[in-house]
Amino acid sequence: MEKYAYIGKDMKRIDTSLKATGGVLFAADLSLPRLLVGKVLRSPYPHARILNIDTVRAEKLPGVKAVVTAQDTCGDKWGVFRYTQDQQFLPTEKVRYVGEEVAAVAAVDEDTALEALSLIDVQYEVLPAVFTIAEAMAPEAPQLHEVYPGNINIHVQIEVGDLEKGFAESALVREDTFTAPEDAYFMAEPYAVTAQFDTAGNLEIWMPNAGPHLKAKPLSNVLKMPLNKVRVRKIAIGGAFGGRSEISPADVICALLAKKARRPVKIVYTREENTVATRQAHSMITRIKTGVDRDGKVLARDITCHLDGGAYSSTGPIAVSVPFLCMEQAYRLDNVRYNGYRILTNKPIRGMFRTHGRAFACGVDLQLDLLGQELGLDPLTMRLRNARQTGDYTPTKSFVASCGLTETIQQTGEKSRWREKFGKLPPYHGIGIGCNSVQTGFPMGIRGGSQALIKLNEDGGATVITGIVDNGQGNDHMIVQIAAEELGITPDDIQLITADTEVTPSDPGSYSMCETFIGGNAVRLAAQDVKKKLFKIAAETLGVGEKDLSARDRKIFVTENPTQSMSMAKAVRIGLSRNESISGEGSYWPNVDSKREWVKNPFGQLSETFSFGTVICEVKVDPETGQVEVLEVTAAQDVGYALNPKVIEGQFEGGIAMGGQGGMLSEFLQWHEGRVLNPTQLDYLVPLAVDMPKINNIIVETIDPNGPYGAKEAGMSVAMSAAQAYCGAICNAIGVDLHEFPLTPDKILKAIEEKKSKS
Repeated sequence: MEKYAYIGKDMKRIDTSLKATGGVLFAADLSLPRLLVGKVLRSPYPHARILNIDTVRAEKLPGVKAVVTAQDTCGDKWGVFRYTQDQQFLPTEKVRYVGEEVAAVAAVDEDTALEALSLIDVQYEVLPAVFTIAEAMAPEAPQLHEVYPGNINIHVQIEVGDLEKGFAESALVREDTFTAPEDAYFMAEPYAVTAQFDTAGNLEIWMPNAGPHLKAKPLSNVLKMPLNKVRVRKIAIGGAFGGRSEISPADVICALLAKKARRPVKIVYTREENTVATRQAHSMITRIKTGVDRDGKVLARDITCHLDGGAYSSTGPIAVSVPFLCMEQAYRLDNVRYNGYRILTNKPIRGMFRTHGRAFACGVDLQLDLLGQELGLDPLTMRLRNARQTGDYTPTKSFVASCGLTETIQQTGEKSRWREKFGKLPPYHGIGIGCNSVQTGFPMGIRGGSQALIKLNEDGGATVITGIVDNGQGNDHMIVQIAAEELGITPDDIQLITADTEVTPSDPGSYSMCETFIGGNAVRLAAQDVKKKLFKIAAETLGVGEKDLSARDRKIFVTENPTQSMSMAKAVRIGLSRNESISGEGSYWPNVDSKREWVKNPFGQLSETFSFGTVICEVKVDPETGQVEVLEVTAAQDVGYALNPKVIEGQFEGGIAMGGQGGMLSEFLQWHEGRVLNPTQLDYLVPLAVDMPKINNIIVETIDPNGPYGAKEAGMSVAMSAAQAYCGAICNAIGVDLHEFPLTPDKILKAIEEKKSKS
């Protein structure tokens, strides 16, 4: 008999048919009786004082049922952390970026709502604005918030070892600066939210989110409502990538409109609004100084990184820290210093992103290539000599319980025929390699752990209740797979209830890559609790010990004599006849250091486990146009254990599309005085299926000691590794080191022409 019935098997996801046939409802599809259309009035200025808002004409327009401004709020400021509470969802004094919410209306139809917006008279006093990191840090720059002198929102400082000694002992030292502009999450589904209040004053609200409990508590705080009166409901979600992890102004505004109108209200963002008014990814300027010995081992590294955070804090402390943490997880280094600064500008707000930190990660890897070149060592060898290993501690004191980084490097090298190709390709052909690591969950305060409930029905089927969210990556199927495996029933026997704050227990949310490891463990433990109760009943009936039993194919049987068995349904009915309801509870809290904090104490166990990835990319560059043709990409990631290999391969391919094909070749935001010039699908160049190259997927399994069945995160490490590999391959093809990302044709062509003129 195979070890597992469902785990480790290629399986069709439980939501495949509905999504393929268009049967899934997203937030914009939701329809309720007497539903009103909500629209938001936004600031036309990047920085201005609000002198007066007159809504009288809008309120008198026939069909308008509610108008809200800052006067309808309590005036409190929101922030993910107590020390970053700086954003009012409807500002009382100032606007700080083009597109910031100023007022909103609810009307019987869209045309009426838009006309009402035009009737709201807002008087502004335009103020000086800053649009770049340099402008914001200039001595006489206008200050966006009094609490952040010099417009420095967050400063993360980490220093480990003896940096000066490390550089002094280095055979070679190199210092470079790398830059990258902002990019967009550009989810397939634009943001939409629907809210309604019942006669008892309870709020019911639907929106794309990475964790319903992460939305409910802030809504409770901002709206001054008891938490038990705020219900965040599940609905299908069309992508997140880190951009739907915190409360949104639209959530609060929609709730305010619904309360004032006493009718349900739905706000659906346009594509332009979705780009400007949700979250964007940070632009970065990263200076990296690295020293290595003659064998290519890194002895010291000093990094200073400035991030453009836009107008408010958002997930600022996390955003400043994560690029460094991914680097320290991937590569061994004893002496390191990091100074990360998040700078405020008059641009939309920035948050965490699936491929966060192009200028950081690509800079680290490209610099390894350049140092290796001077030492006569190829990029693959440089990574093998610095790769993190199982049993290591990172510089900030996280223990690495499982690590397959070396295996991912070796296997991608073999599959891509690295040794045969590097340095031997035709002119303008290149090959590059990138490595990265991602934490699988990190401290999230009281939301650090996950709980799950399972109850068995009279026919032997089960209902699984969990706060886990599926943003499109397949979490719903993962839950069902684990529960079916543990209980010995089929996926079709399971009813799933997820992501509803009224009925599901707490969960950290689909954020920080934690759901498989933390949420999956909770579901598995709940199933084991149920199975223990079933086995007690079956053992008494069959006359054997509980340890002698197994469950599979809807049966409980004696492991050594499978013919001696009873159906799952019979065991449940026996339990019910004894007044014993067969249900179970599971909870998992990751082994992390609760005293670790992003700014004050960035030391201690960050995450219980980490994933590791490697990508090798081969390209051909047209020297006449600067166009890049990606010939082949090979991706490998240490996923612990592959619960559903086909789903994981899909995650690899999505990561390559986002981090490499889009993130390194075409995706970036363009600006004019704080206004986004390319917010639509016509101008913001997300790669299409026809743009994608041949991809070779390699799943590396290390069997993490604490993951469910040995599994851990499986969707992130490849994404940033792809950006690094694309960068290395293009630089290798043209023989020029490019430090400004993404590598668009104009930059490539300019570099080729400058190289020709010098030679």
